[in-house]
Amino acid sequence: MRVITTTAPGGPENLTVTQAPTPVPAPGEVLVAVRACGVNRADLLQRQGHYPPPPGASDVIGLEVSGTVAGFADDVAGWSVGEPCVALLAGGGYAEYVAVPAGQVMTPPPGMDLVTAGGLVEVAATVMSNMDAARLTSGETLLVHGGAGGIGTFAIQYGKAVGARVIVTAGTPDKRELCLHLGADTALDYHDDWVAQLKEATDGHGADVILDVMGASYLESNVVALAADGRLVIIGLQGGRKGTLDVNRLLNKRATVMATALRSRPLAQKAAICAEVQRRVWPLVGAGTIKPAPETRFAFADVADAHRRLESGENTGKVLLTLP
Repeated sequence: MRVITTTAPGGPENLTVTQAPTPVPAPGEVLVAVRACGVNRADLLQRQGHYPPPPGASDVIGLEVSGTVAGFADDVAGWSVGEPCVALLAGGGYAEYVAVPAGQVMTPPPGMDLVTAGGLVEVAATVMSNMDAARLTSGETLLVHGGAGGIGTFAIQYGKAVGARVIVTAGTPDKRELCLHLGADTALDYHDDWVAQLKEATDGHGADVILDVMGASYLESNVVALAADGRLVIIGLQGGRKGTLDVNRLLNKRATVMATALRSRPLAQKAAICAEVQRRVWPLVGAGTIKPAPETRFAFADVADAHRRLESGENTGKVLLTLP
């Protein structure tokens, strides 16, 4: 099969298409013939050498795919060869075939194009599981950083479906307009004093929940922006790994700071999350409550251009690699 490998840690030019043996599904696994693979920020970090796969996972980049079932182990039931599917991965997605634990293979959202579905799995699982961890409830205010990205565009719509007021940060007028079109109540320019703007928009209350992809560079500001009893959920490190935390401010607000990663969770946890995505999120997609984000598609061999697009900061929504 064709597979994309990294010749050395570094830039997109180090991504190359090579040949590798087609995987054979181990006990409990499904073999997926890949139709599309989502390109995520984590992929850029892995290419650069900053985000190695968990022990035992494929060292091939790629955390989500769509495709069709090409085979399965003898102990796997409920699937037939040729059925369309989507899958959440710990690695291995940039390939023509990938073997996936059966608990992480799902039917696609009803009525959705199979290529588009390849870019929905990871964001759906990430947003749903983190909003569960943060206990986001109807009537609360959710602040989403990077509102025009893959995570952000999904989080806006999921937050509204929960009944929250959604405020986002984004860097350009076009991106802020997209966020508002998707349902955000307020869109803030992160180049300005977005904390002051947030406080003004919420009459001084602040955000009950913050979904943050930036990490260190936003840590202090996020704590200031939290409401009393607020919850900050850090899911990305685009702004670095080490920041300063005012513990006294955190104490006075009775606030919580948590950081989560989906990729390294035990298989049983990921299977439970996937089951909840199918049960709770796919019906929202099928009903049109959550709509696909804008997407940019690249052919499999153009993976370097796909990475450059995501790194450029100009992208909105999802970037996808497609295979015939």
